[in-house]
Amino acid sequence: MPDQMIAAGGVTLGVSDDGAGIPVVLLHGLTASRRYVVMGSKALQRAGHRVVAYDARGHGASSPAPTPDAYGYEELTADLAAVLDALGIERAVLAGASMGAHTLLRLALDAPERVAAVAVITPGYDPVGVDDPARLARWDALSDALRHGGIDAFAEAFGGQRLPEPWRATVTTVMRQRLALHEHLDAVADALHATPRSRPFPDLHALEEIECPAVVVASRDEADPGHPLALGEAYAELLAQGRLVVEAPGESPLAWQGGRLSKVIAELAARADL
Repeated sequence: MPDQMIAAGGVTLGVSDDGAGIPVVLLHGLTASRRYVVMGSKALQRAGHRVVAYDARGHGASSPAPTPDAYGYEELTADLAAVLDALGIERAVLAGASMGAHTLLRLALDAPERVAAVAVITPGYDPVGVDDPARLARWDALSDALRHGGIDAFAEAFGGQRLPEPWRATVTTVMRQRLALHEHLDAVADALHATPRSRPFPDLHALEEIECPAVVVASRDEADPGHPLALGEAYAELLAQGRLVVEAPGESPLAWQGGRLSKVIAELAARADL
């Protein structure tokens, strides 16, 4: 259960707030929840950080958006700012995966004074292909499967069997586990339709405006084809203080290893502009 519920933009967000020290705010990806950034690791708290994690609107314990289309990055970024405000955090280290990564980058562009450093974990937003009909049809199929058939239908539509055998069982198991934590699956289905149609920033060159310390945690394509390594490399190159971190070939993605990922975030926090 979350420690508290915070009101933001017509929703209430389930928030956990633990530890003391430099604040680190964790933002999860689409269809995940607050546990699925550092996978339950307490390493950041042990390293002397205040760790805030929250369920995005419609996910986990958070309430659905007021309308089915209110899951864009404008709303998601406003929710992040509302969490910071409610907890009295003026400036924080932000660490987010996929949707969460795009959200924190939008805040860093809109309100750089709130952002001390960014950990951009497995980014997937490519402005060039965001309106590609085949891409959107894929998201819509996942949305429809979840809405009309539940978790089993979503897992079948996702097609984990297309992944290489070493990663197949892990991805499928984690997918089912994290979907089971949502209180409002129809809201997640709404987000699956709306969020992929939203643009957190107009083009990748916008990232050049973000001057705070930054690390990009990318994954190799064999295990995580939805978040291409080449895209992570591009993010790291364009961010003014960007540094790329990726697992060695054949290893499990760093983004899946909460303890190791927490160490990367802690190292970033040590360079934070606070």
